Amino acid sequence: MANFNTTVNLEPDFGVTKTNKPIKRVIRYADGFEHRLIFGLAAHQNPKVYSLTFENISESESDTLEGFLDARALDSASFDFTPPNDVQGKYVCDNWTKRIPFPNRATINATFRQVFEPS
Repeated sequence: MANFNTTVNLEPDFGVTKTNKPIKRVIRYADGFEHRLIFGLAAHQNPKVYSLTFENISESESDTLEGFLDARALDSASFDFTPPNDVQGKYVCDNWTKRIPFPNRATINATFRQVFEPS
């Protein structure tokens, strides 16, 4: 299992956005009432999504970061990631963008989505 924090060895900039989207099923009745149900294991009901920015990093650092994300995209594998002020979990990165504002400098924006899989 690849580990983002030890392989890439970059910290995201401050301003990390953390999104929670609990998984539930909602049944709405004709009279306006609704019933909310947990779907699946209770421990896996609130996956996190992190929007991360790695700003003004060197071109070699951006190559390392993109290489890591490209490798995970090719093998469809999750990776271990420890978000700032949170606990380690398994994540995937569905998309990222790279901007080159200056020579030999880059900014990468990435979205890490928490996944739950057997060990």
